[in-house]
Amino acid sequence: MTKVLVVDDDFMVAKLHARYVSTVEGFSVVGVAHNGADAVRAARELRPDLVLLDIFLPDMDGIDVLRELRAAGLGMDALFITAARDAGTVRSALRAGALHYLIKPFNQAALREQLLHVASLRARLDGLEEARQEDVDQIFGARPPGSRELPKGLAAHTADLVEGILHAHPEGLSATECAEAGSLSRVSARRYLEYFAETGRAEVTLKYGGTGRPERRYRSSGRGR
Repeated sequence: MTKVLVVDDDFMVAKLHARYVSTVEGFSVVGVAHNGADAVRAARELRPDLVLLDIFLPDMDGIDVLRELRAAGLGMDALFITAARDAGTVRSALRAGALHYLIKPFNQAALREQLLHVASLRARLDGLEEARQEDVDQIFGARPPGSRELPKGLAAHTADLVEGILHAHPEGLSATECAEAGSLSRVSARRYLEYFAETGRAEVTLKYGGTGRPERRYRSSGRGR
């Protein structure tokens, strides 16, 4: 379970973000803060795995909050959720150690995709004893765009979403379950799962029930792109 601290000065926005997080399997909200000082205090006490952090806070900006957390030796990941669009702020967030940066307004699906990406990274790192360069490239995003590698008709962002779902379900799941988790059609989910199986990034098992064809179930093989 990934523990999340939500930080936003707007009480209703913070409540909305917390509700979004709570709908994603494998994530739980352990606290909410509405200013920088409370965010630092909550992070020290609750030790979340991930902080959803706004830039515009009443007492200090979110980047300074993240820097203070880093200076205190707190190793949680940070995902900025903010209306700040200027390149300088994005650059500062990156240099402070942000995992990603999500610009308001956004929909629930966009946040869900980022959370599943976080789950994918955490699962990948937890499963590594020694990293290969291709593992590091994938974790840091230093790889060619997925659209160059994918067959025609498959999109890189959807492939990343499905891959995140696979890593979040190490016990395996069906195409129908994958579709529900990612708000995709069953046909679309199965196309990506079958592609992962063909390229060795997923393993397939057959689950036999009563009558009819056996159900195909997929789980991550631990191999990245």
